Amino acid sequence: MAGQTEVIGSAAAGCVRGAVSLAVEGENYQVIRPSRHRNWGHPSTARFVRDLSASVGAEGIKGVLVADMAQPRGGPMPAGHASHQNGLDVDIWFRLAPLRLGHAEIEAPTPVTMVKGGEVDTATWTPAQARLVELAARTTEVERIFVNPAIKQALCRAAPAENRDWLRKLRPWWGHDEHFHVRLGCPPDSPACEVQKPIPEGDGCGAELDSWLAKPTSPAPPSKPHVQGRPLPPACLAVLNGNS
Repeated sequence: MAGQTEVIGSAAAGCVRGAVSLAVEGENYQVIRPSRHRNWGHPSTARFVRDLSASVGAEGIKGVLVADMAQPRGGPMPAGHASHQNGLDVDIWFRLAPLRLGHAEIEAPTPVTMVKGGEVDTATWTPAQARLVELAARTTEVERIFVNPAIKQALCRAAPAENRDWLRKLRPWWGHDEHFHVRLGCPPDSPACEVQKPIPEGDGCGAELDSWLAKPTSPAPPSKPHVQGRPLPPACLAVLNGNS
């Protein structure tokens, strides 16, 4: 149906029909590298970014930097991601920019790592970053958030016993020290969206996290041309070719 958005397939093998674009500037946020046209997705993803940015701004946390969502029709990106294909993913930088970035810097911004020597770096990690992640995780539509294991460890240590339910959504993954990767669940309007395996019960702060922290620290793999591992759903061929 014309004008209707539909998520098809999964984050790593999918597309999005009728994607909407997130405005490159909005209340308390900017999209970085806008010339790459990766600021597209399902309306719920764009709404999540706008609502989160406004919410943290109301608490005095200024200057959210929004990185990759999806391409205009979703599908595999030329480089940088295996996921971000079906319009339900968005990367948000930990770096905040209270002063709006100019054109040159917004196209080539400098990331800031939150991790040093296997622990969060207290020179860069502040309560503002912690609150940004918490409010993202408390959003109903958000299914999971990928963060560096050291960041999850810091959040686990800081959260009081009566305020830990949101920690369950935080999934440890190497890299993710300069940004966190938000993934929304399948929306009701998209029956062809592939539902992910449920995340385990509990806050994930015990043995599961310990198993990650026991591994040698692994940097994020360097960006390289994407090779599609899983075949795309047949419906995506028409979408990506502009025939649907």
